[in-house]
Amino acid sequence: MKILLIGREGQIAWELQRSLACLGDVVALDRRSPALPVDLADPDSLRKAANTVQPQVIVNAGAYTAVDLAEQEETLAFQINGTAPGVLAEAARTIGAALVHYSTDYVFPGDGLSPYTEDDLTGPSSVYGRSKLQGELAIAQTGCAHLILRTAWVYGGRGQNFLLTMLRLMRERDSLQIVDDQRGSPSWSRMLAESTALLLARCGNYERLVEASGIYHLTCGGETSWYGFAQAIRAEAIARGLLPPDCARLEPIPSSAYPRPARRPSYSALSNQKLAQAFDIRLPNWENALQLCLSDMATA
Repeated sequence: MKILLIGREGQIAWELQRSLACLGDVVALDRRSPALPVDLADPDSLRKAANTVQPQVIVNAGAYTAVDLAEQEETLAFQINGTAPGVLAEAARTIGAALVHYSTDYVFPGDGLSPYTEDDLTGPSSVYGRSKLQGELAIAQTGCAHLILRTAWVYGGRGQNFLLTMLRLMRERDSLQIVDDQRGSPSWSRMLAESTALLLARCGNYERLVEASGIYHLTCGGETSWYGFAQAIRAEAIARGLLPPDCARLEPIPSSAYPRPARRPSYSALSNQKLAQAFDIRLPNWENALQLCLSDMATA
């Protein structure tokens, strides 16, 4: 299998380069690729990459992820998150390839009380969420073979994410105030990448990908608040020597005490039952994944 991976340095993309290698030849491209640069804001570069590489599968791990800045850069956010996925899907359909694309829990309104399923009504409350939802719709409208994987609260040992921010701030400050009234499912980027590779392996061929086409939720199990996540990070990092025992104290606060330009969903946990039933793929609970991630960081 030849796989065209859009993105190289992002949290999931970096992990995918290793995880997908067991399936075949992975060609990872981004804007800095010297021979064949790919820019999600440039549709022609996407079409050229697909036509040149001629992959069996295109995996789009690139996105505009600056949730607050998107409120000011709406046009760019929609170009990258809303238009580009449709361009990639059309290119995939033209060359007979399948598309794997990552979406987000932010497509939901956030007023739920139990994990959202793939069939629940969407209703994003931010530019970022609306742009990601447009990308989902654009892919489906092309009729290409596709897997849209909605994930949430992604973190890992690279890039910019909540885990790395907390580890830094807990070393620098005496105390931290963390929002405690938003709930979701923290998901380790490596688990997402490995699950994607397993999903493609279990599909096996293009015909199965056509049959399986649709949206699937892909997060670690369980749910917590940002404060609960931070508490777990602190405890597990201290236990592994990544933080001193006297690092920053944590204080829970409501979202109203930490206003942001973009509104976040109050509740955005996702149900992974459809993925489990279709492919027998179940990610570990978020606490266990965090322990594995921090253990990996401690021994790196």
